[in-house]
This record gives sequence, C-alpha cells and structure tokens, in this order.
Amino acid sequence: MNVNQIASRPRPISRRAFVGGVLALGLGSRAHAQGFAGLGEAADGFAPVVPGKRFVFPIDHGPHPEFRIEWWYVTANLVDATGAAHGAQWTLFRQATRAGAQLEGWANQQVWMGHAAITRADTHRYSETFARGGVGQAGVETSPFVAWIDAWEMRGLDGFSADSVAPLKLSATGADFSYELRLDAERSLVLQGDRGYSKKSDRGQASYYYSQPFFKAAGRIVIDDKPVDVSGLAWMDREWSSQPLASDQTGWDWFSLHLPDDEKLMLYRLRQKDGRSNLFGNWITPDGRSSEIAASNNSITPTAFTEIGGRKAPTAWSVEIPARGLAIETTPLNPNSWMGTSFSYWEGPISFAGSHNGIGYLELTGY
Repeated sequence: MNVNQIASRPRPISRRAFVGGVLALGLGSRAHAQGFAGLGEAADGFAPVVPGKRFVFPIDHGPHPEFRIEWWYVTANLVDATGAAHGAQWTLFRQATRAGAQLEGWANQQVWMGHAAITRADTHRYSETFARGGVGQAGVETSPFVAWIDAWEMRGLDGFSADSVAPLKLSATGADFSYELRLDAERSLVLQGDRGYSKKSDRGQASYYYSQPFFKAAGRIVIDDKPVDVSGLAWMDREWSSQPLASDQTGWDWFSLHLPDDEKLMLYRLRQKDGRSNLFGNWITPDGRSSEIAASNNSITPTAFTEIGGRKAPTAWSVEIPARGLAIETTPLNPNSWMGTSFSYWEGPISFAGSHNGIGYLELTGY
C-alpha cells in the first residue's frame, strides 16, 4: 500500500460518494449518526439535486463546485495473455468543505482525493492521495479533457468525443504497482436513474448520475516491477450531489455488470439502520438505451462473507430480476479486496454465472 500525503494538506476525507471531507470537517465521530461517512448530513447552502436536469457535455464532465461531493470513477475487468484475470480502479473525488463563492489559492474550499487499485486472485494493492483545490495539485478541465491529482491522470486523447468521453488515457502509480490503460468507446454515455436523476430515498436524497459502460480497455499493469499487457472491459461512473444519503442510511452494495451480448446492468441497494433496504438500478441495452429497474420483486442477497480489515463483508451474492429473466450468483476474484483508506470499503472485480454469465465490479460500503 502507498499512502501519499503532503504535510501542508488537510487531514482528509473518505471515498467515492464519501468524498465527504468528513475528517476535515470533524465529522468522523458522527459518521454513523449521519449515514455512512457523514453523507447523510444536511447540506445547507449547497445546490439541490432535482429532477429534469438537462445534461450538457463537455461541461458536465467538469466539476460542479456548487454541489458538496462529486467523483470520476473507473473500474476495469482485464485479462493478460494467459487468461489470468486482473482488476483496476481509478477514482478522483472532489469535496467542498463549505458552501459559498469559490476562494482563491490555499483558501479554496475544495478538497480532492484519489484512489487507485490493482487486483489479482493472489493480491490486492491500493494507493490513496490527497490534494487541495485552488493551487493546481488536482482538478478537472473540460477542453481538452483531463482529470488529475498529482501525477495520476484521466486524459482525453486525439479524437476525444465529449458524447462518449473517449478515447482516454488512464494512469496511476503506487509504491508497488502502476498501470496505464487506453479506454475506447463507440457508443454515447448513458444516463442512470430517471434520465440522470438517481433517487436514493423517498425523502429527497438523490444524485446526478451518468456512466460510460461500453469502454474497451488495453494497456499495461506493473506489480512488483513485473509488467504485463492486459485488455478487457471498463466502466466509468460520474456522480455529484449535496446530500446523497438520508441520515438513517448506513451504506450501499453496488454492482456494475457486463452481461452477454453487450448488455449492461447497474444495480445497488441502500441499507437502513432498521434492516430494510432500497433497491435501485438500470438495465442498459447494447444500443445504449437505459431503463430503470423497479425495486419490487427483485432481490440481491448475500451468500458468503469475508472477514477482513476487522469487518465482515458480504463478498458473494445472489441477484434475481425476474422481469428480465436474470438469476445469477456472483464470485469475487479476490475476496480480500479491502480498501483500507480513510473510510475503508470493499471494491473488486467479480464474475457471475446462472441465467447470464459475465464479469463486473462490486463495491461494499458501510461495513
């Protein structure tokens, strides 16, 4: 593991939707009272997420500082020449420590965090890095497109299309691993939820959410100074919000699945303190049409658990969506894919079999 920190940066935050600046805001002790990593805390002064947004690209590939939290998130299912499976993760998070007009230089209220990981059946490596907004250490620019934190980059290449957010170069380096991938896509981005409005509860919590689930990936990963060429499929998620969870929601279980015939499935459940959960998702056809999945008569159920990081995480699942004829069992590539970062979570590649066979990624938070 490599944790890159600069002494002059604040002691930061969390991950993915948890770019909560939770530690910087002193919310660590209140995380469970405010939903996972404090994401259920009231967002007074920040912009609300409301239905009916019209997405505009490339503008919406860039940051939205009027909202509290935001991320650019890529996961890749890869194989080498021998057929051995690998996974790669690249994530950039932005968190506003307070609402209001953007301040200059070191007074800027944006805090940035990056996570990168490589996974094989026999190892899981990860790195975490932090940066302050306003001084050029991290950020996102839309033309030409580049998202970066220190030397990690997601950069548009020649021929970049804002509609498909491709082609891209993706790179990151940790103490004992690195990778550089090229991502190509021939289809446009997909709006998740209801035309990009992703509902999280019946009490108004929501995010703006779109994906590029059709990436083809190729490049090289290096583990312990041993390079290997890889290729496969990748998925990018973009979300931003000001209050993505209700205060009684403790975390989520999220799946991105590459189905046969180039169909895709995004599915997650949000867990509540009272033991209930809410199911959300979208089924995506090969031509990019996205349909919301009704929560009724669908289920995702843990079938096996892994003790790791002092936690017990559900790393194998049964997923059923009768209306789509889907009934699958998922298996992790490496059940020890624990991200021991500022707010720890499980994230790693999976495979699945049953009515449909395929590969994907699983994320578990709040355990």
